[in-house]
Amino acid sequence: MEALELARWQFGITTVYHYFFVPITIGLSLLVAILQTTWMRTRNPEWLRLTKFFGKLFTINFALGLVTGIVQEFQFGMNWSDYSRFVGDIFGAPLAIEALLAFFLESTFLGLWIFGWGRIPERLHASCMWIIHIGTVLSAYFILAANSFMQNPVGYLNNPETGRAELTDFWAVLTNPVQLVAFPHVIAAAWMTGGGFMLAIALWHVWSSRSPRTDRPMYRKAAMIGAVTVLVGGLGTVISGDLQGKVMTEVQPMKMAAAEALYDSVPEGEGAPFSIVTVGTLDGHHEVWAITVPKLLSYLSTGTLDGAVEGINDLQAEYEVTYAGSDLTERDDYRPIVPVTYWTFRLMMGFGFAAMGIAAIALLWLWRGKELRHRAWHWSAVAVMFLPLLANSTGWMFTEMGRQPWLVFGLMGTSSGVSPGTTVAEVATSMIGFTLLYGVLAVIEVGLILRYTRAGAPEHDGASLDPRDRAEDEPFVFTY
Repeated sequence: MEALELARWQFGITTVYHYFFVPITIGLSLLVAILQTTWMRTRNPEWLRLTKFFGKLFTINFALGLVTGIVQEFQFGMNWSDYSRFVGDIFGAPLAIEALLAFFLESTFLGLWIFGWGRIPERLHASCMWIIHIGTVLSAYFILAANSFMQNPVGYLNNPETGRAELTDFWAVLTNPVQLVAFPHVIAAAWMTGGGFMLAIALWHVWSSRSPRTDRPMYRKAAMIGAVTVLVGGLGTVISGDLQGKVMTEVQPMKMAAAEALYDSVPEGEGAPFSIVTVGTLDGHHEVWAITVPKLLSYLSTGTLDGAVEGINDLQAEYEVTYAGSDLTERDDYRPIVPVTYWTFRLMMGFGFAAMGIAAIALLWLWRGKELRHRAWHWSAVAVMFLPLLANSTGWMFTEMGRQPWLVFGLMGTSSGVSPGTTVAEVATSMIGFTLLYGVLAVIEVGLILRYTRAGAPEHDGASLDPRDRAEDEPFVFTY
């Protein structure tokens, strides 16, 4: 195994691991802000208890996401120095803004929110969580702007003398067509994930014998909010995903063709079918058998039932001519791994729709006040926490694997971006180290989440949270 293969595996593993925490952070920050605002309007202590309960789980997740994100960025210098040098001028601006503006915004106001209970005015305290959510959304925007450049390079000048892509139009990078459809897709999926997290935990307390019966109506309310969030976020994901498919067809037709295992182009007027299941040859180069829906792919790709869609084989022939002699890649095969691209696309959709289905049934059950205590429902409550996470992860696998063999589409091949001095032993050593570290972090994360989930929402002692009611000489302590 070469250093390139190990470096790709390491970056993929750390990215997927880190992204377990990102959508929960984005989605849960919104839900905690909603819970706290509801408490301020109603003064019902149940909403305050839920705010502190899910706020604590949010804080645990935020901390773990921060640690894994830092580790991930080390790899740009460790294993991908040529790539970092090539896109440094482009990536530097959005990633610097993300760190200096969005992340500092999140961390600063999270500190105020944690330590500010009863210390700052209620409205200001509640606004902290809203600002945290805005910070997470801004972080996503600037990071996606950098990633969208990899999918569809814009606003740059390729300098052959320095071998670098130089930034010429920062606004073009921020308004990349891929960015404008990927951003709402990611945010809607994050809301869906946060809703699934809240729904699963609330349902567990509704059914668990450990929870006092008097608290179950409170958890039913939280479960309903989680279910609605899953459905709203899911609907937003579907709509934005449809728009994303059309942009993908325009700027990355090979990825769209691989996602559907469409080997031969379909001309205008015939309508390309959507593949439900396709079985191809072992090398992934030809279709053997398929179940399809007529003309649906044309509609998803072009907005019309008879639109033309390019196939894998014709695009391969086209790219062989377009990039011949450019040394952008070390191979002449411009096809991604078709089975991986095809199945991650379907797993992404399948996990997402399954989560929406469970949320819809749970919402109907909660709305009618039914008691469904069958063991299958207990497993469904567990599944609805993980299904949106799996949909997010497989979605990113599809996005990144479908771009191969390019690091930056049309400009830099993946094999050209690895650090030239990196050895197999070095990458293997760092991979073992990261694996052990992430294993420890996983134990800590799961342990803390289970501990505080089982403890449930803390009781409210009725003490005032208005700072004007506290003594002037009362010491500043960690009261959260």
